[in-house]
Amino acid sequence: MNFSVFSMMAHAGLVVKLVMLTLLFFSVVSWWIVISKYLLFSRSRKASEKFLNDFWESKTLNNAYESAKASALSPEAAVFVSGFNELRKISAVRAGGQSPATASAEKPETLQMKLAVMDNLKRAVRKAQLIENERLERSLGFLATTGSATPFIGLFGTVWGILVSFQEIGARGGASLAVVAPGISEALVATAAGLAVAIPAVIFYNHYSNKAADFQADIENFSFDFLNLIERDMLTRK
Repeated sequence: MNFSVFSMMAHAGLVVKLVMLTLLFFSVVSWWIVISKYLLFSRSRKASEKFLNDFWESKTLNNAYESAKASALSPEAAVFVSGFNELRKISAVRAGGQSPATASAEKPETLQMKLAVMDNLKRAVRKAQLIENERLERSLGFLATTGSATPFIGLFGTVWGILVSFQEIGARGGASLAVVAPGISEALVATAAGLAVAIPAVIFYNHYSNKAADFQADIENFSFDFLNLIERDMLTRK
């Protein structure tokens, strides 16, 4: 018998083959997630760096808004766009079709009104943060499931293969190495395959979870800075 991996898989029983196909499915999907997350995080990082540079160099929020629309993959840009759109909606409602300057002259803002505006803005920004966090963490749960489940799936295939081997030993009435080795080796391939699928999944899950946490911290810091800018402007406005 040829003891290559493909030969042993070809000679394995139906259950072991189904186990191997299941592990192949987990492996293909896991590597697709790994590649897609690499592209997402690298592009998002570049877009965020560009947007943050433009944001702090912008003289008005309108200029920053134009830069944010051009940096669609930046989580900070998405948060800013959400907050800016909420500010525009509030201004439109309070102005009642008039310009913000005219409405402000006719109805001076009170501290209570300013706090209400900030409360709405904080909720909009917080919602955008949650959406971006979910986008960054999407599909990472599959890597976690792969890392924890596939070793046991492979082990199940090994146990089943060994049981079949013992049945063949009983049927032949002898247990020489030539009889035992092929069945046992076929069964052990399932455990090796389960570990080969699980180890990269665990490594990349931890790696991308840390990257997502770094992004979330950056989003949180930017949100605080953005809200502080708006709040300072409102409190100093007469």
